[in-house]
Amino acid sequence: MSDIIYGRNPVMEALEGDIKIESLMIQEGLEGSIKKIIVKARDANLRIKYAGKRELDHITDSNHQGVIAFIETFNYSSVEDILSRADSLGEPPFIIILDGMEDPHNLGAITRTAEAAGSHGIIIPRNRSATVTETVVKTSAGAVFHIPVARVTNLVKTITEIKKKGLWVYGLDMDGTDFRKEDISGGVALVIGSEGNGLSRLVKEKCDVIISIPMYGKINSLNASNAAAVIMYEVIRQRDDF
Repeated sequence: MSDIIYGRNPVMEALEGDIKIESLMIQEGLEGSIKKIIVKARDANLRIKYAGKRELDHITDSNHQGVIAFIETFNYSSVEDILSRADSLGEPPFIIILDGMEDPHNLGAITRTAEAAGSHGIIIPRNRSATVTETVVKTSAGAVFHIPVARVTNLVKTITEIKKKGLWVYGLDMDGTDFRKEDISGGVALVIGSEGNGLSRLVKEKCDVIISIPMYGKINSLNASNAAAVIMYEVIRQRDDF
């Protein structure tokens, strides 16, 4: 069974990434950037079906921008793939772990920031978590095709294993120490909790350090994807200073 992705930028990212695309459906009579997609698809000898807008609307009620790609089910990576990627680049591992994040928009937004920030990969649990869907692809602007995403059965066990590899694990939670006081410049894994409940108890206990983002306004917390972005770029800032 095929998954779909839609929208001009996500489809182009898929065409340029290591993604198995089965075919494309393109709305008839469109101009502009859609022509680049057509050229790219023809170069890859992909089957293209031209159809009316109503037929595309029937497949997805989201804003498809005149193009839908049918792809094989998303190919998840392994934790070892992520660590190997860091090693091949000669960089200390920089991993994002999502603990029970169920909103696909947040997963997509975090994936987009993680890829832009140079993270080596994202780890999500098999249960109680959003998976890579067309919504995630769309929200990530196709970044999900350029960064490994691993699904694991036991998040606590996975954290234990990566700690044995020399990584320090930092959990983001409201009752933690100010993140600016911590050295997060080395091999790190950042753990971001769920939108409503934060870090689960067992995951929190496995973290080496719990950090927080100080709040100065009347709102006492940030959206999960915004909070993740703040900490990810702090990792970059500290690494650049060393």
